[in-house]
Amino acid sequence: MPAVTVENPLTLPRVTAPTDAVARPVLTVTTAPSGFEGEGFPVRRAFAGINYRHLDPFIMMDQMGEVEYAPGEPKGTPWHPHRGFETVTYIIDGTFDHQDSNGGGGTITNGDTQWMTAGSGLLHIEAPPESLVVSGGLFHGLQLWVNLPAKDKMMAPRYQDIRGGNVQLLTTPDGGALLRVIAGELDGHQGPGITHTPITMIHATIAPGAEITLPWRADFNGLAYVLAGRGSVGSERRPVHTGQTAVFGAGSSLTVRADERQDSHTPDLEVVLLGGQPIREPMAHYGPFVMNTKDELMQAFEDFQKGRLGTVPAVHGMTEGGL
Repeated sequence: MPAVTVENPLTLPRVTAPTDAVARPVLTVTTAPSGFEGEGFPVRRAFAGINYRHLDPFIMMDQMGEVEYAPGEPKGTPWHPHRGFETVTYIIDGTFDHQDSNGGGGTITNGDTQWMTAGSGLLHIEAPPESLVVSGGLFHGLQLWVNLPAKDKMMAPRYQDIRGGNVQLLTTPDGGALLRVIAGELDGHQGPGITHTPITMIHATIAPGAEITLPWRADFNGLAYVLAGRGSVGSERRPVHTGQTAVFGAGSSLTVRADERQDSHTPDLEVVLLGGQPIREPMAHYGPFVMNTKDELMQAFEDFQKGRLGTVPAVHGMTEGGL
């Protein structure tokens, strides 16, 4: 799990929660069910079974892989539409190509993030490059959906191409964790992702036996998803392991600790930490569209069927089942 790393975390700026911070309790821990997405790549549905009031403004998150593909096996998604939210694709291992009907897109690889604001709507495709299909190899990443408030749902689509080398790297006072701030802010340190809805997204690597207690905005929710390894969350040290999501309650700091012993193939605890300012608006979500009302959803499907969300570039063909 390379993503972005450093030889010595103690060379990085250090983050700690203030002594008067209020520890967030752990409300619940859920286990992600496994499934398949797109043309058949394996995913874990990180937010399955969590009440939306704890997720808002996040809608869903899939852990893609971790999977070692044989030659000819790598898979992606066919052309499909989106409207009303943002997709955040973070590649930890491997390579993914993106393209949309507006001419946006690119290639992302180890530690890169592609942030697509679907806004008023577009068509896009995500697939491994031909070289990876031929050779096979390791593939591991995340896709997060972030809601847009009603005022921004019909904004013009856009892409942000966030290279791994541009993420904000931080550590804790003892150097026991590497914190990659992809978007938002942590203790005054700003990540490169520009967001419409205020959020924080961090990929933390925590060494065995190390503990992190981070300041966390009191007006944000708090979520921790375990990509790999074992540990505990909250001051009560509630156990968590790969594929589990912890939901934190109110407070101004959150705590995650790595177990002293990890699995042989997982040397550290790998966690994605998410926080966001709830939008608190009605949400109507079906398939590839996230709107505020059922009528808006019906309009989105009608616009897609009539070609108003764009057309697939001529060098491609619309793959059936692209929803």
